[in-house]
Amino acid sequence: MNPDTRRTLPPISLIGAPTDIGAGARGASMGPEALRVAGLQAALESRGLQVLDRGNLNGPANPWLPPVDGYRHLNEVVQWNQVVFDAVRGELQQGHLPVLLGGDHSLGLGSISAVARHCVDTGRKLRVLWLDAHADFNTSALTPSGNVHGMPVACLCGFGPAALTELACMPGGGPALRPHQIRQIGIRSVDAGEKRFVHEQGLEVFDMRFIDEVGMRQTMLQALDGLDTDTHLHVSFDVDFLDPDIAPGVGTTVPGGPTYREAQLCMEMIADSGCLASLDIVELNPALDVRNKTALLAVDLVESLFGKSTLMRVPAKINV
Repeated sequence: MNPDTRRTLPPISLIGAPTDIGAGARGASMGPEALRVAGLQAALESRGLQVLDRGNLNGPANPWLPPVDGYRHLNEVVQWNQVVFDAVRGELQQGHLPVLLGGDHSLGLGSISAVARHCVDTGRKLRVLWLDAHADFNTSALTPSGNVHGMPVACLCGFGPAALTELACMPGGGPALRPHQIRQIGIRSVDAGEKRFVHEQGLEVFDMRFIDEVGMRQTMLQALDGLDTDTHLHVSFDVDFLDPDIAPGVGTTVPGGPTYREAQLCMEMIADSGCLASLDIVELNPALDVRNKTALLAVDLVESLFGKSTLMRVPAKINV
């Protein structure tokens, strides 16, 4: 889709989910406020967008306990994701564009389950871009930690406890996502058993070696291929997608991520598709940040996701 024909965006709803219930380090619960302090709402409003800050959701406290049967805090993770599911689905039903402010990436279960159910209810196609250093395709049998923020993609594809895999209540009882609906970008840390499982399920993964070899532009052209005006595009942006040299404020840093310019190009090309309809911003950990540097960068990139560009020439048409 040509950027010049991009649709007018609906009102944007910011939904805070202040919890680190699925993570292995404390601090992501402060992520929503760090994004607000970094000026997220004002940045989006400067793009001419209507922004509604819905405040923070309420859920159980983090008991900080060891795993039980391969899962840490499963009951609390389920409760948080149900709250997120209800909030995101409610905003979609009102015709709004929900932006989930995490919180850890286990919350992507609730957010994407809501989007998947909404797409079924409205007859739209779904594409998910998972921007992350990790594949998040572990199961209780594969995980070395039991942290559910390493499992959301597997659960969304139907591998995990019923309380999470059936959260979307899809007609016929199927999973929220099929592997062909998701594209993973920036991956560079995958456990051995998880890697085998990803290959078995046929996920399309654009890891950092792929990006190094062909560049971010070609990566995004492939990741966005096939989108049309009937496609709901959901972006799940884990801040550890970025190289830790520019984004230190995350609990699971992995060297060798996208640079600032690569990340900007990624976001600008998503914006150029004209299909963005929902967003997660997760795993920002202010306790590990430096003067809110990572939150400020995240806001800068989200601005690009919503149309900010440094282009000084007419861009070539992207065939999406």
